[in-house]
Amino acid sequence: MSYDKRVDGRRPDETRPIVAKAGIIKRADGSAMFQMGNTVAYAAVYGPRDLFPRFMQNPQRGVLRCRYNMMPFSGAGERVKPGGSRRSKEISMVTEKALLPVLNLEDFPNAVVDVFIELPQTDAGTRCAGICAASIALADAGLSMRDMVAAVSVGKVDNMVAVDLNYAEESYEGGDVADIPVAFIPRTGQVSLLQMDGLIDAESLKRALELGKKACSEIYEIQKKALKEKFASGAGVNGNGER
Repeated sequence: MSYDKRVDGRRPDETRPIVAKAGIIKRADGSAMFQMGNTVAYAAVYGPRDLFPRFMQNPQRGVLRCRYNMMPFSGAGERVKPGGSRRSKEISMVTEKALLPVLNLEDFPNAVVDVFIELPQTDAGTRCAGICAASIALADAGLSMRDMVAAVSVGKVDNMVAVDLNYAEESYEGGDVADIPVAFIPRTGQVSLLQMDGLIDAESLKRALELGKKACSEIYEIQKKALKEKFASGAGVNGNGER
């Protein structure tokens, strides 16, 4: 039987419900929560601050460090072992590379900006949710940015090209599955992340990227709205107008 209807009833071009909030962790320089369906990501930004040990410093520009972590009982699949893993290190690295093109770190030589991403609940699309949360948190921290970064997973489940695959679709056994996390810089349309797990033909890949770009445009508006709501409410500001 072909996969002609999504398990949760969504259209192929429809994302799961999205919620985004900025400024949710008081002691962080910037923070955010980004939820897509049952996947929830929290991001906290600390810095810019001096980087130690000194041999790791870059005298030309600041350094971005990202740490991605899924909590042990966060997912629908097997229990995640606590501590670092090859997967968490890989996702931390691609998150840095996805965010670096929009960050202006030249004003902070020898400094570091740390981004911590925690996922207490997951249902696929975790690296994309983490990137979206981190982008909001970096803007909340007041860092100079050329734009935000919006990310979503796209792919093909059997014969259906779809956006924002959930865990049931990623683990579908009735046919081939391709999972493609993608991140866009909305104003320029540039791709800052593109990975793929599985096989997909060229025409389906083109269609999937079109769906991803459209979904990321919608996510971009949600990200901006979260920041506007935070600052409109005066959250994180004391009586002197300071954070």
